[in-house]
Amino acid sequence: AAHCSLQAKRLLLDPKFEGYKLSLEPLACYQLELDAAVAEVKLRDDQYTLDHMRAFGMYNYLHLDSWYQDNVYYVDQFGRIMNLSVTLDTALQKPREVFRLPTDLTAYDNRLCASIHFSSSTWVTLSDGTGRLYLIKSGKRGNSTSEKWEIVFNEELGSPFTIAHSVSFVKSDTHSVAVLLLRVEKDELDTKGSGFHITLEWVTIAEISKEGDHRYEILKRRVLQGKSVPHYAAIEPSGDGLMIVSYKPFKFMEGEDNKSEENDDAEATKEKKDPLYYWQQTEDDVTITVHIPEDITKDDIKVRFSPDSVCVILKDQPPLMEGKLYSSVDHESCTWIIRESKSLEISLIKKNEGPRWPELIVGDTRGEFIMDSSQCSEISESLMHLTSEVMNPNPEKENPPCNAQELEECDAFLEDSASLCRFDGDTLKVTHVINLGSNQYLFSVVVDPKEMPCFCLRHDVDALLWQPHSDQPENMWEHIATFNALGYVQASKQDKKFMACAPDYSYAALCECLRRVFIYRQPTPLATVLYNRKEGRQVGQVAKQLVTTLEANDPILGFQATSERLFVLTTKTLFLIKVNSGN
Repeated sequence: AAHCSLQAKRLLLDPKFEGYKLSLEPLACYQLELDAAVAEVKLRDDQYTLDHMRAFGMYNYLHLDSWYQDNVYYVDQFGRIMNLSVTLDTALQKPREVFRLPTDLTAYDNRLCASIHFSSSTWVTLSDGTGRLYLIKSGKRGNSTSEKWEIVFNEELGSPFTIAHSVSFVKSDTHSVAVLLLRVEKDELDTKGSGFHITLEWVTIAEISKEGDHRYEILKRRVLQGKSVPHYAAIEPSGDGLMIVSYKPFKFMEGEDNKSEENDDAEATKEKKDPLYYWQQTEDDVTITVHIPEDITKDDIKVRFSPDSVCVILKDQPPLMEGKLYSSVDHESCTWIIRESKSLEISLIKKNEGPRWPELIVGDTRGEFIMDSSQCSEISESLMHLTSEVMNPNPEKENPPCNAQELEECDAFLEDSASLCRFDGDTLKVTHVINLGSNQYLFSVVVDPKEMPCFCLRHDVDALLWQPHSDQPENMWEHIATFNALGYVQASKQDKKFMACAPDYSYAALCECLRRVFIYRQPTPLATVLYNRKEGRQVGQVAKQLVTTLEANDPILGFQATSERLFVLTTKTLFLIKVNSGN
């Protein structure tokens, strides 16, 4: 796999950002009482791990339809898919029913929450949380006259799952829908960890014509397995690949053929563990030790020396060692001898005394270099000036190497080894890897529904938004926006539950488990003159922070942002916060 890195655009960074100013401007907040409560599914006693909490306990029950403006959906306790489409805030309609799940959800004990994903402007994938997947042709959504949900495929796919992502695409005149299903499953073999593993099942459903009858059937089912719930998992718009951001790596669970290949690889690595020969060196010479079978005598051994190569042959077999030496030797002074321990010892005299050889035979990795203790101490002494046991040994220096006192609690990351991997759909292999290190994952957002979802990562104190482009190998992840200091600000919000941003990047928002919503606007020019008294200079623009407290005692279950509004869903109420006026 190609090891890549994310290239931030310097023009989108603001090193002189001064922070957010709390604004007291009132925000219009509208609330709609729901006819029936949201179909919240609480975690059971056997769903006790952090992965269960991340996958299902922190589930966003409000679904934003990015194909249409200000169009949201949720599922209520009667199994009804309810829709709210907003055009005018002052003339809000009640949420309307667009579809009803055929199954009686109350009859299932071990179900998960129902999940929805909008694959295209007219296709929807839907799970009822019992392990059944529905593919639905919806017509143009958000409009009661054109929106009509019709099931074209439904099938039981095993244990319960939630839908992580789905795409609709046409390949060689065949319409297909690819869906990514997320499960947390019991792992009997895992005795030291949590006892569970995570699976992502990649299902491709395609239209098949048989004798004039058009129907949708499953074309492919592939399963990836990992040990942590992915922060981000999305299928490429073409259906050719998959991108996953996760703390622990995922890999495809492959068939028997691939298992035998894996066994061959394992055997090959075992063979590699035992070196063919060992070698040591001083400033003047190189000594090679080769273990030989007991039945080999002096007459069976042929050793040929030349100024820049060596060749060792045992009993008319292919050469045991052969190749170009790293540096030239005095071939007339080179010798070999058989030791009592049934080993062949070869002595090479260096032509140029002094320099160390990094390898013996160029390109040969079958040998192992053995360093004696005096050489080890010599190397460590030569590197001593680069290291220190004290954090800051020379405090008078202008730039101290590290000052631990400057680090705050919110600079610490729980997950240091998160990575972004791109999987190829045909080979099922990882093609690109990015080690995210301390670039903490924050949230994902759909900016353009025809593209993959963007993901937001913390870079130093800022939050940077990245747009994946699966069709551009040279620019596969593009930095498209920056939310100044948001990485630092969000770390201080210990009760945060959801984060989101506007698709036009005009603001970012986060909400706590109860009531409070924080909004962070991008810096905007000021209408009046403002001076920084401390530095005596005029301030050109200000970034505003706004805080809204909802009139609700129920926990927040869903949170979505559009360019103009924030939608916040609680058990019995849907709130609309007007953030930007449409222009």
